[in-house]
Amino acid sequence: MIEFPPGLHGAYPRTRLHDQLGLQALRRALSDGRLVSYCRTVVVQRERMTSLHTRAAAALLMAGSDAVLTNHTAAWLHGCTAAETNRVHILLSHDRRVRPRPDVAVHYHHYDPADVVEIDGLRTMALDYAIAELLCRGRHRATALACADQALGALPPQQRVELKADLTVRIATRRDLRGRRQGVFLLDLATGLPESPAESTLLLIIAEAGFPLPEPQYSVRDLDDREVWRLDFAWPDARVALEYDGYAAHVDKADADHARDEDLRRRGWKVLRADVSDLRNPTRLFRHLSAQLAGPERRTRAFRV
Repeated sequence: MIEFPPGLHGAYPRTRLHDQLGLQALRRALSDGRLVSYCRTVVVQRERMTSLHTRAAAALLMAGSDAVLTNHTAAWLHGCTAAETNRVHILLSHDRRVRPRPDVAVHYHHYDPADVVEIDGLRTMALDYAIAELLCRGRHRATALACADQALGALPPQQRVELKADLTVRIATRRDLRGRRQGVFLLDLATGLPESPAESTLLLIIAEAGFPLPEPQYSVRDLDDREVWRLDFAWPDARVALEYDGYAAHVDKADADHARDEDLRRRGWKVLRADVSDLRNPTRLFRHLSAQLAGPERRTRAFRV
């Protein structure tokens, strides 16, 4: 049985294994499927191929020592699980080129080495850089906003303020002017308060439709100033509450949700509920919001593509 030396999450430069195992052992490991050829210069342990860490390590080894993980991959490594993981995103300087792969997205841009950090042994762009790029250039704005909310939500309040200030500077000083408007709009929505990517998506849908922005995680308090309920979203002036029913959080809780809604109505609140179907087609939700909020007010900062 061939014992492989320690690698970067199961990824190796082919020449390294050739030197350490010998040509015959390397060929045998490839022929029996224990190793898989990732590219001409990199091999990967088959059992670890589905790991994003392993795919990211292989992409970095393929691209060279100055390559760095960015965008979705960097955000995921920083703890933003809403980031997309089907492709590995790497950043290279303009003077470098790598052969295209369907599972690797290559971004070409000069970067400051001071913005590179190491996470689990992988060269990764700093959190504020990665989130700012997603906000400005992400094709899926809901995912970008969810990542920003997760990054902010992982921090205590004062550090949230600092990160948001850093993101503001990143967006304002981008050399590439494209996407600044989108970045500003999405960062304006990011608070770190939504408790799931679906709630971030719901907030974006409401904002893009031109409705007044609700307050996320609004505290309903009694006469003694004790918290009675915490609402996913609320328009306090209109006494309208919007609750998102995620399957995991609300399965087998219909009776409890009904009792909660009834108590809120007795306190003068109008309660609306949304679920995943409203994220796909928000027509029903917009109709109810229009009725309860007296029609959407077009907001000057609402983003339109």
